[in-house]
Amino acid sequence: MGKNKPHIGNGNNLGLVNVLITRFSALGDVAMTIPVIYSVCRCYPDIRFIMVTKPSMTGIFINSPSNLKVIGADVKNDYVGIRGLWRLLSELKQQYSIDAYVDLHDVLRTKLLRLFSRIRGIKASRLNKGRRNKKALTRQNSKVMLPLISSRARYREAFFKVGLPVQEHFDGLYGAGGKADPMSFAMITLPKQSGSRWVGIAPFAAHKGKIYPPEKMEEVVKGLINNPDVYVFLLGGGGEEQRLLETWSQKYPRTTSLAGKRYGFEAELALMSHMDVVLAMDSANMHLSSIVGTKVVSIWGATHPYCGFKGWRQSDGDTIQLAMTCRPCSVFGDKPCQRGDYHCLNGIRPSLVLEKLQRYL
Repeated sequence: MGKNKPHIGNGNNLGLVNVLITRFSALGDVAMTIPVIYSVCRCYPDIRFIMVTKPSMTGIFINSPSNLKVIGADVKNDYVGIRGLWRLLSELKQQYSIDAYVDLHDVLRTKLLRLFSRIRGIKASRLNKGRRNKKALTRQNSKVMLPLISSRARYREAFFKVGLPVQEHFDGLYGAGGKADPMSFAMITLPKQSGSRWVGIAPFAAHKGKIYPPEKMEEVVKGLINNPDVYVFLLGGGGEEQRLLETWSQKYPRTTSLAGKRYGFEAELALMSHMDVVLAMDSANMHLSSIVGTKVVSIWGATHPYCGFKGWRQSDGDTIQLAMTCRPCSVFGDKPCQRGDYHCLNGIRPSLVLEKLQRYL
């Protein structure tokens, strides 16, 4: 394939012209692809890259390179099953003349897309999730406590397999040290005043094994607003999260809840870029804060940075975790606590969290 195509770009030995990328998953996983996808686009400016993800995820690809096209495809409703996925690939092939496919997910749907790609003569590669090593790291007995390569490194490997080595060319969504225009978040709050300190707090995650106890997190909020220069922005979803964070915002001065407000990624990411620090779990907000260049203090419970999911350029010194022989017990935090008490989270003192945050205030 590609023998008659001209040499295009630096190192593009196969002469690729249109490369399909997919990742249909949770927000944090998609956010982790951005440093690598933006970098590969800048490494190969003469290749068009087509990123296909969930429709709800397309909004995080702001300030993207000109040769990146982001498409939302609903594989649960519009492209269901084998026929739906065949139709999806056929439409992409027809519209964009796809000649290579990089699967950054490696689940049943994308395995089928890879199979269909090969049938149609499209070169395909996949993410190596390192499942065996992750199992050794999280098993109850005879753990192998060694750090695994990051998810971003695994994404780079997938591009290498189609002949596209990637060097990092990413300095955050707003550039090195850059911040978004304050008008982008004017519907949320006024521009930041001189001398004030903005702290984002994202206290929730998808699973209990990754959530710092709310009563302890409230102690952190109380400790922060004792400083009259500190303004707290609470980040979360709807339902019970929204109700709890609204209660805190009404209870404590200079505290604003964004939960359930649906301001949109553009506004919330812009606001994050002006924060001095964000306190997050091992969750999507950790990754979103990281890619806008904001310092992140992260709390880890059942999961562990060794699994490879630490935020982009996040410092080891900004992670909070307890040294326990049972940790990590899960890659995603979705397994029941072996001890039954979630001490990995309950044992973290609010004063320790405040101490970590204070370095940036």
